[in-house]
Amino acid sequence: MISRRNLFARAAAGAALGAAGAVNASSVSRVAMAALPEPVLREGPDTAPPLTPPDGRPYHPVVTLNGWTLPWRMRDGVKEFHLVAEPVLRELAPGCTAHLWGYNGQSPGPTIEVVEGDRVRIYVTNKLPEHTSVHWHGQRLPNGMDGVSGLTQPAIKPGETFVYEFVARRPGTFMYHPHADEMTQMAMGMMGFWVTHPKTRHPQIAEVQRDFCFLLSSYDIDPGSYTPRTMTMTDFNLWTWNSRIFPGIDTLNVRQGDRVRIRVGNLTMTNHPIHIHGHEFEVTGTDGGPVPKSARWPEVTTDIAVGQMRQVEFIADEPGDWAFHCHKSHHTMNAMGHQVDTLIGVDHRGLAARINKVIPDYMAMGERGMADMSEMEMPIPENTAPMMAGQGPHGSLEMGGMFSVVKVRKDQPPGDYRDPGWYAAPAGTVARRVDAPADAPRAPAAPHAHPASPAASAPTPEPLRVRKPDGHGHQGH
Repeated sequence: MISRRNLFARAAAGAALGAAGAVNASSVSRVAMAALPEPVLREGPDTAPPLTPPDGRPYHPVVTLNGWTLPWRMRDGVKEFHLVAEPVLRELAPGCTAHLWGYNGQSPGPTIEVVEGDRVRIYVTNKLPEHTSVHWHGQRLPNGMDGVSGLTQPAIKPGETFVYEFVARRPGTFMYHPHADEMTQMAMGMMGFWVTHPKTRHPQIAEVQRDFCFLLSSYDIDPGSYTPRTMTMTDFNLWTWNSRIFPGIDTLNVRQGDRVRIRVGNLTMTNHPIHIHGHEFEVTGTDGGPVPKSARWPEVTTDIAVGQMRQVEFIADEPGDWAFHCHKSHHTMNAMGHQVDTLIGVDHRGLAARINKVIPDYMAMGERGMADMSEMEMPIPENTAPMMAGQGPHGSLEMGGMFSVVKVRKDQPPGDYRDPGWYAAPAGTVARRVDAPADAPRAPAAPHAHPASPAASAPTPEPLRVRKPDGHGHQGH
């Protein structure tokens, strides 16, 4: 982590800090700025270990996937934080970096963790080229602290610092994001997670051994470029968890038998059916609070709509490496092009030979599906993530985007979040190839329909021609 002691000196040099108001009052003066908690910034993309609370009420901390928790200071019984809204560089995956906007050096910003009943004071310094605000999504608080510029507060102009203060009144899973030029600022990556822990044992909130959180976000970044298109409404090509795309998303490493909680918030423009393999979970909470136990049921997929938070819990009792992903297939791809023709079954070898005379590097692909893409080492534009990437112990994973792995291990030490490596499956428990006849027997054909029946007069379908990997055509029925 980096602490920038000269941040305020630079901000004060180019800003008039005393004119426009802080929330319901006045902006933080230059004199008051000297007493603010020092902003802490972090720029690396790795998952930070949980932040054990150094003071204040104790709690079991969360782990932010490919992120971190913001430190605070206690001042006269108030938990004080400092957020800095600023342009950031975010590595989406190795070899692919984006110019985004975020907080404290990253997009999304750091997770804020507090305890039910805490009085919280958050200073927000604006280092963006335009005004901003911060909305505390899902919180019960005074109206003037809600963070909607123009409605509940003046906007925070570039160079200004505002202060928000309220009591964290209920435990749950929340987030923060701007309510100023929202289309641009959220499309540029401005968001962060907020967790309020219960102050005592809660009848609807179980004790867990592992507690993860991440936000769903999406970007439209042309191959070879760095800055998102902020006007895109639906045709995004990068689907991310905490502004990371697979294989750049860290794994979720747990001990066998752990009760695991995963908190997910959706700030994209569409819904996401989040699915886990090998286990069943229950939705135990939303941004409205804990779900009563009588309203829960087991499932393996839960749909998270736009602007919603969901927390799911399960017992990690099945050892192995279990896929965990969005079940929309295009959301597990990177740099997706959505206007590509389907060429399955089309023999275009002759056309490819003619094109090669003009474009020597042209390659025919797509006639057998898109799996070939994961095996080809084609040149791609600089700063572009391959569409399907990532290698597993048995070959290419052919995934990107919103995909990771829950790694359940019997010998993972309690509280240890390090990656244990690939699962060593017991002998005889891995699907394997067996020898089988090339042409499996077919069921006998149905008797011919009566001449008078509609089926008898239906046109004969065109025979299906399948191109086999050996290049020879085969006519099916």
